[in-house]
Amino acid sequence: MSTARADRIGLLVLPGLAYLGLIYALPLFLLLLKSFRDATGALSVAEFVQIFGDPLQRSIIARTLRVAFLVTLLALVIAWPTAIVMRSARGGWLSLFLVAIILPMSLGVVVKAFAWSILFRSNGFINQSLMTMNLIDAPIRLLFTETALVIGAANVFLPFMVLPIYAVLQQQDPNLPDAAATLGAGPYQRFFKVIVPLAMPGVVAGCAFVFSMAVSMYVIPSLIIGERQQTVAMQIARSFLFLRNEQLGSSLSTILLLIAVSVVLGSSWLAARLGARQ
Repeated sequence: MSTARADRIGLLVLPGLAYLGLIYALPLFLLLLKSFRDATGALSVAEFVQIFGDPLQRSIIARTLRVAFLVTLLALVIAWPTAIVMRSARGGWLSLFLVAIILPMSLGVVVKAFAWSILFRSNGFINQSLMTMNLIDAPIRLLFTETALVIGAANVFLPFMVLPIYAVLQQQDPNLPDAAATLGAGPYQRFFKVIVPLAMPGVVAGCAFVFSMAVSMYVIPSLIIGERQQTVAMQIARSFLFLRNEQLGSSLSTILLLIAVSVVLGSSWLAARLGARQ
């Protein structure tokens, strides 16, 4: 392909780049710039110093990271066996699994989060089932707890963990475990020495997807835990909408952005390392 033709093809990218620059990059840059300015308009990091010096803000950031980590871990625990079963499924069973994974993605996050809030109520299905099985004598408090948030968020984000792992497993040669067995590898060795290392790029991608979404989620915590246990995203909305403190909201947005970017860059580096080893 000649250089002139390549340049003409490259011009096709310009409309998309212009759209992203005006609609996404420019507002984001202005938001970041505002977070590094004080009340007089001078460049300053005083707001960040104040945030990390405030025990309440530190606890909110720590809670956000903890919840995102637990959501990612729970989604991974559920997604891994699901992806393995999907890899071995054929025909109608595979179609059924794919529909069960993909169809919930068509529902809005509000609908799914509100459904979980109904299940977690004192008179909800979970408490009623536990009481029917005589596992508890009285309803236990599930709604407005961190445990409920982790379970509900993991359910909402589960497809973003299952699909990358399944895609990587699907590309593997199904004869590899048998080949390892002929070389004397036992079931555990075949699983941990063959299947798991080859599936790690999918695991890394799924964890990056889920963690990035969990650390910035707003609707799900708002419906499941309310204002009792705030996350960074909830605090950002509260700063802009109720406190009218744009400086605090901008600074928290910058912190959340740095966390998300760190996760993306870290996962990209790890995926590249894993790919190089294979």
